[in-house]
Order: sequence, then C-alpha cells, then structure tokens
Amino acid sequence: MSLFQSMGITSSALTAQRLRMDVISSNMANVDSTRGKLVNGEWQPYTRKMVVMEPNEQSFASVLQSVRGNQNDKNNLNGVRVSNIVEDDSPYRLEYNPSHPDANDEGYVQLPNVDPLREMVDLISATRSYEANVTVLNATKSMYVKALQIGK
Repeated sequence: MSLFQSMGITSSALTAQRLRMDVISSNMANVDSTRGKLVNGEWQPYTRKMVVMEPNEQSFASVLQSVRGNQNDKNNLNGVRVSNIVEDDSPYRLEYNPSHPDANDEGYVQLPNVDPLREMVDLISATRSYEANVTVLNATKSMYVKALQIGK
C-alpha cells in the first residue's frame, strides 16, 4: 500500500457520505412537494431518492493476491464510490384534503413517499460515517507528521 493510499480511501468515503447527506437533505426539503415531475400531462409527487454505493476495488481474490505480494496493489483498495442515485419505488402517501389544488375526485392528495423519521436516521448514519472518516484522516495525517519528526 502506498503512503497516501489510505488518505485516498478515506477521501472517497468522505465524498460518498457528503453526497448521501445532500440527497437526504433534498428528500427532507421535498417531504410535502406534490408536484415533483410532470408525467403524461399530470403532476406526480416528489419521489424519494437513495444513494447506492459500491466498493471501488477489484475482486477479493485480487486484493488477497496483492497483500500476499503476487500482484501490484496500485489498483486495489481504492475506497468507495457512488454507483447510482435511484428512486424509491414504495407507494406514495395518500392524505384526505379535498381543498388542496392537487386533490383527486375523491379528495385525496398524493404526497411523496418520504418518511422524515427514516431520513433522519439515515442522516445520522451518514453524519457518523463522515465523522469517523474525518477522524481516520486526521489520525493518518498525525502519523505522517510524527514520522517526519523522527527524521529530524
């Protein structure tokens, strides 16, 4: 493993968690948006978005071989990356409000499939992951500084 590869791994996690927090913020901001997108001339409510992350590395076998010294480890252990942002396919919430401009003939309004409680739990999880990676980055930086001071 190269000297700065651990910093690269941590920075990829920081970037991914930051995007996850941004998507969660967007979901929370649109929790009551009844007009998210226009489909076939009709407004659909905002649809919850989710971040899909995957390892930014090769197979486990290639990582194992690089650790054993059989292969150059330059392309392995590269952290995490966001592979996609997908829409949640859970059904929209229905609320009875006949005075709402987007109510159907029966008086029901379709509201986004965003659950504020779930979003807050996800936000706390993303924040904790971000904080943990900042701690790792600071510890790595501190070790590098101490190693440089040994040479003095």
